[in-house]
Amino acid sequence: MKKFLSAAAMAAVALVGLAAWPAGAQPAAAPDKLSVRLDFSPWGVQAAMHLAKNRGWFREANLDVDIQDGRGSGNTIQLVNAGQADVGQVQVGLVGSARAQGANIRAIATFQRRTDLCILVDRASPVARAADLRGKTVVVFAASPWAPFIDLYLRAGGLTRNDLKIDFVDPAALWGTYTAKRADGLMSTVGSALPIADRARPSKCLLAADEGIAFPSYGLVARDDTIAAKGAALRRLIQVQQRAWEHLRTNPDDGVRAMIAERPDARLDPEVLRGQIKLTIDYFDTPASQGRPIGWQAREDWEAALKSMEAAGVVRAGWAVTDYFTNQLVE
Repeated sequence: MKKFLSAAAMAAVALVGLAAWPAGAQPAAAPDKLSVRLDFSPWGVQAAMHLAKNRGWFREANLDVDIQDGRGSGNTIQLVNAGQADVGQVQVGLVGSARAQGANIRAIATFQRRTDLCILVDRASPVARAADLRGKTVVVFAASPWAPFIDLYLRAGGLTRNDLKIDFVDPAALWGTYTAKRADGLMSTVGSALPIADRARPSKCLLAADEGIAFPSYGLVARDDTIAAKGAALRRLIQVQQRAWEHLRTNPDDGVRAMIAERPDARLDPEVLRGQIKLTIDYFDTPASQGRPIGWQAREDWEAALKSMEAAGVVRAGWAVTDYFTNQLVE
């Protein structure tokens, strides 16, 4: 005899199933989806993002995060502004030039709050300040965040471009030009550059900050409408990043292992990654942000940065500092 459940029996089964749920409990909500576009191919500044993915910390925060490699901070900002990614992990100082060109984005968290723009020179070189670059050759690529600040930096040392050679090259040729010693200096950032240079050409950094230039470095940016629509998810994303960076302060090797696991085809160098992670964290704090949560942004730091941008012709006078960043998602 065929066995069928009657309508009454089916209802009874359904009631038993409901009774198994704790009082007031609801089925788990679907995770919030976020796309995060990174600045470049994998390197140490991205360690917190990959660690959080690898450890399942995004899942714990009910987030489904799609982490995408990038093709430069400027390109990532364009994609975020065009709505092709929810969040960009970039050099947030570029928000200044982006908004000047009509972009509708702002920094929602800055982890590296201290200026890390630098010029690599030989470690044994007597060159120590901008003025010492007279007669030298310095290499840079056209889309570098350094580009708008070159004249401002040289001016601080009493120089113009006529006093040295600024050689603009393709990004792919940048490192080869420097390590082959066809240039005396390379414009880059501390965390990305020093660990790579160490083997081929041991180097030191001339800091842009030593010549009065302020430029907030790596953090997260998003469109204003994304902040409004996905604020709760973005807040959890930042909280997970805070957790990951705090872990990396004392456990950088966990970041190295996570990055290699998440990007197995990238042929990453553990020693370089370790150095990049440590230097990234070294540039987290400024006097104005000391003691504040990771990612929190000081108004004073942004005002200093915008004054540098104004002096470099990146932004026009009359700017309002609150147009460029928000702390509403940082706790």
